[in-house]
Amino acid sequence: MTTLDAEPTPSDKPLFDLLEGFVTELRNAGLPVSLSENIDAAEAVRHVPLDDRNAFKYALAATLVKNNSHWRTFETLFEVYFSLRGKEYMLDGDEDGDPLGDLDLDEGQEGEGDGSGQGGGEGLTPEELAELLYQALLRGDDTLMRAIARQAVKRYAGMEPGRPVGGTYYLYRTLRNLDLDGILDRLMQQSREDAPDGLTPFEERLEQDEFEARIEKLRKEIEAEIRRRLVADRGAEAMAKTLRKPLPEDVDFMHASREEMTALRRAIYPLTRKLAVRLARKRRHKRKGPLDFRSTVRHSLSYGGVPAEPKFKHPRPAKPEIFVIADISGSVAAFARFTLHLVYAISNQFSRVRSFVFIDGLDEVTEFFEGVDDITEAIHRVNTEADVVWVDGHSDYGHALEVFWENYGKEVGPKTTVMILGDARNNYHASQSWIAKEIQHRARKLFWLNPEPRAYWNTGDSIVGDYGAYCDGTFEVRNLRQLERFVDNLV
Repeated sequence: MTTLDAEPTPSDKPLFDLLEGFVTELRNAGLPVSLSENIDAAEAVRHVPLDDRNAFKYALAATLVKNNSHWRTFETLFEVYFSLRGKEYMLDGDEDGDPLGDLDLDEGQEGEGDGSGQGGGEGLTPEELAELLYQALLRGDDTLMRAIARQAVKRYAGMEPGRPVGGTYYLYRTLRNLDLDGILDRLMQQSREDAPDGLTPFEERLEQDEFEARIEKLRKEIEAEIRRRLVADRGAEAMAKTLRKPLPEDVDFMHASREEMTALRRAIYPLTRKLAVRLARKRRHKRKGPLDFRSTVRHSLSYGGVPAEPKFKHPRPAKPEIFVIADISGSVAAFARFTLHLVYAISNQFSRVRSFVFIDGLDEVTEFFEGVDDITEAIHRVNTEADVVWVDGHSDYGHALEVFWENYGKEVGPKTTVMILGDARNNYHASQSWIAKEIQHRARKLFWLNPEPRAYWNTGDSIVGDYGAYCDGTFEVRNLRQLERFVDNLV
């Protein structure tokens, strides 16, 4: 069993260099890895056997990963940076023995055979390899599945050195030739035949879930094998750039895929808890108020009349009232949805939250969120029931603000913080920016949150500058990380 010595030796240097590159890539991918955590990781790998891949992987994970949503990124980068390298993973063929070489096809398990002089897996026909795969999945033999995954990639992926093709293409070619759907049907049929009294619907579902889990494990083994071969051909750094995906908190609201939107919804719940605690702490520890002269003089008596210990009036900051005015048209809708979700999830930090949504008309939707446990349900009602179309359903910020000012402007007061959410693309209608000036004059604060990159502001029909002149702050909020940073302004 090999472990690192207490002090690094010259032979350890390649591993530490690789670990340093791994941490750098984690940071590039957005994972917050501090210097102390880097040191902890270097120390942790001294105490695990380096020939135990899983122990090494989880030692690094325990020291470097602090958020469950970051696990997938960590796992992918780990596979890239710590792939098994050597001649057996080069693309021009293996020079050493094949793990399938000792398999007895007739028994479907390890035996005394030598592969009949055919180089083990190299000599198997496609039908024999498919039969071995069926046996491995039937028994849940992880060792055999890893060997078959290696042979399947070598045989079916068609990987060539230097070819600029992504791993997804190689994965598709390999899985297409394995016909996993057909094998799943065979496995289920075998389970039905092996059950003396037949399978109940519940038992059949359990069997199918088990086989699907094994097939997913095989798929991951194939992905890992493809990554190892690509790393051997292209290098770890190049592959890391190819495989790098944004963390959930860095996904752009306006361009998120369905899978990324699901990850965003999962990520927002722990974020709201953290922000609620942060806002409460910030309110408790807000700076001291003005000097309390009477108290200072009274306490100076113990110092002979010298005011050595100034006393201050401790303000009791009131919870602000929040008005949210959100554009829910087109691609901006996802941004508005997540912002409303977050604001209502931390609504106990505010005295009151009122919500208004608009396209070219405006409607108050505060009642949709009242007494609702599942905010997602309220958001769905906003999207389906709110009366936000006035003429043609194209964004008209000027008219929407006019409706707000006419109907609700008198309710804006010195304790009210107003948030306007939208890209300010007004389809060349009148801006009515004077309303923003009036709101700022009455309100405690007026903020504008824009989900577009700042470089796109005031281009085309964007008039965010017209409104921004009267705002206490205009913020680029394209993802959860930027939204989290903005929330501190609400206290």
